[in-house]
Amino acid sequence: MSEQPSHGERDAGMTSVQARALEWAIIGLCVAALLMVFQPFSLRLYGIGAGLVVLGGLAFNLVPLCRPGVPLSSVAKAALVVVALLLVVAGLAIGSAWLYGLYLHSQQQ
Repeated sequence: MSEQPSHGERDAGMTSVQARALEWAIIGLCVAALLMVFQPFSLRLYGIGAGLVVLGGLAFNLVPLCRPGVPLSSVAKAALVVVALLLVVAGLAIGSAWLYGLYLHSQQQ
């Protein structure tokens, strides 16, 4: 008879090595983004770095979850919440800028 792991054993969480690796990957992404932004040689690297700064800033919200025993699924859920909030805030900002443009256009006529 094959024994299947219980729900608690399946979601035992990250090991300390996995948690540390995820934490350092996020920190490395942020450092790489800053290096790309502040390098004086290439505008293309600056553009990539500017995008990575936003991504790294959002990913840095996940660092408190990089602890041993925390399931990777909860880190993924938190990442989805952060991305959803980004999309909502970006949508509100773009929508308000569009409405302000309509307002300015109506004032010129």
